[in-house]
Amino acid sequence: MSVTRKVRQFSGGVCDLGLHVVWCSKYRRRVLGGRVGERLDELIRQKADERGWEVVALEVMPDQVHLFVKHDPKSSASYVANQFKGFTSRVLREEFPHLRSRLPTLWSSSYLAASVGSVSADTVQEYVDTQSERV
Repeated sequence: MSVTRKVRQFSGGVCDLGLHVVWCSKYRRRVLGGRVGERLDELIRQKADERGWEVVALEVMPDQVHLFVKHDPKSSASYVANQFKGFTSRVLREEFPHLRSRLPTLWSSSYLAASVGSVSADTVQEYVDTQSERV
């Protein structure tokens, strides 16, 4: 699978911005499997659609999330990461009460956000797609 360069137009210019975002559950608890993981996948895609961002690759693992997302130039890396973390935490903790009883918060406060150049987009997508094989 190949990521083609898709330049997006905005007022005043064009851009092709991609981020590899990784975040973990609090204490790296393995709570993201089964129905929780499936719902998390849906919520991430929903938030991306709402913001006009494109999910290129997504891997939900039992204790972490790897996401490759293309975003607009007005959204900083921290904004993108926190939009996904805040929205998914609120909804998942409402829908799955056992997450509230096991953890004080769903996500660790830290995350990784690495910019992705067009040359390495294929590499990042392959890395995200094969995360579950690396465990």
